[in-house]
Amino acid sequence: MISLKNIAAALLLYSSVFVAQAQGEQHNWYFGKGAGITFNGDSAVAVGNGRLFTEEGSASISDKDGNLLFYTNGITVWNRNHKVMPNGNGLLGGNSSTQSALIVPKPGSATIYYIFTTAIQAQSDGLRYSILDMSKDIGNGDLVFKNTFMISPATEKLTAVRHSNGKDWWVIAHRWNSNAYMSFLVSEAGVATQPVLSNAGTVHGGPNRKAIGYLKPSPDGNRLAAALWNDDSNFELLTFDRSTGKVSNPILFKGFTEAYGIAFSPDGTKLYGSVKDKKTGKGQVIQFDLRAGTPDAINKSATVVARSGSPVIGALQLGPDGRIYVARKDNLHLGVILNPNAAAENVIYRDNGIKLAGRRSDLGLPNFVQDTTR
Repeated sequence: MISLKNIAAALLLYSSVFVAQAQGEQHNWYFGKGAGITFNGDSAVAVGNGRLFTEEGSASISDKDGNLLFYTNGITVWNRNHKVMPNGNGLLGGNSSTQSALIVPKPGSATIYYIFTTAIQAQSDGLRYSILDMSKDIGNGDLVFKNTFMISPATEKLTAVRHSNGKDWWVIAHRWNSNAYMSFLVSEAGVATQPVLSNAGTVHGGPNRKAIGYLKPSPDGNRLAAALWNDDSNFELLTFDRSTGKVSNPILFKGFTEAYGIAFSPDGTKLYGSVKDKKTGKGQVIQFDLRAGTPDAINKSATVVARSGSPVIGALQLGPDGRIYVARKDNLHLGVILNPNAAAENVIYRDNGIKLAGRRSDLGLPNFVQDTTR
């Protein structure tokens, strides 16, 4: 018999991790072919007011109360009124870059945001950032600096984790033709010009298409996971030090096809990855149990928990409602994993989880920072 004490403890664990996901900043998503979702409590409602069209990456941000501020595909920036911002064109992200954009609030400022961008398939534009000031254009925002160069070549992987000091950020990317993860400190002083380099894990290199695939942090920010896309794909799990920006302890999970999307469960005990089933030609989601023990045991825990009717599925994104949303290429719906904390055999997946108000999903879903302070 399960005791009430154990149930209460489990709920406390869930809520303590889930709080970091439940902020208003992530309540409006724009992605795919004019698609959008707005979250309110436990409900997710499709909206058709977005102007963004992209094959893959996008980013959006709202205020702490869930009111939309702006969104981008890494090339163009739209304001809260769905109009292109002044100077809002010409960013050097890629329309077909996995994580083409990432929005990071500047520490110590209520109005300044950085938009980091990645180029397509390790091309020369590389990793860059632009600066947006929400106090401009009567509070609707304006790009005041664009396309500051950071490093090239870089993969399409781009994420951010709150520093252990609870104020600053680490923006994390990966050098191309290298095994180096790059952590750039973002503080009140701005964006650090030199990253913390960590030579950890496999070399991300070869044919440029191998630059494809997501990089995501765990809810507590202490782990990273990467999808290394190819016909014979891998997933990579690593440790992240939020004090130093160092990446270490790589674990490689081999033998998958078209590994692309990554998401952790809200409680951080499960890792999900999107792949393709060679036999059926359809998309699948794999779950890894991170509590299985040894790296070999975690690898052996890999279980198919979702099968899609779509030949290609892409991004996996944890929503503020605690569910994981699954991008289905050129589809009128997103898939939804309703209970991602569950053991593999108990996972509930709905392929037509949310209808997109006549708009279509593509490969990407919005890219968000991982804030561990709330």
